[in-house]
Amino acid sequence: MIDPEIKTRLAGYRQSIDNIDAALVHMLAERFRCTKEVGVLKATHELPPSDPAREEYQIERLRRLAKEANLDPDFAEKFLNFIIKEVIRHHEAIAAEHNGK
Repeated sequence: MIDPEIKTRLAGYRQSIDNIDAALVHMLAERFRCTKEVGVLKATHELPPSDPAREEYQIERLRRLAKEANLDPDFAEKFLNFIIKEVIRHHEAIAAEHNGK
């Protein structure tokens, strides 16, 4: 049987984790709303879906922020690379849709 104090602490940590997960989902939704607008702007002005210089800058920036926050910079980079790939995929789809009109 789990000690009631431990059970209470565990429940508190799990509630915090659940709250953070919810915030992450909402923040990602807002980020993708913004990147969708970037994709539309790029498609409208016939700009390429990806911007390697911007991506490199963002990765360096995120790695620095991760170090400052005591988060593994390699993990932060992998996470950002996943998001960047998804954004580029969205931008390519928006460009294809825009060019098809």
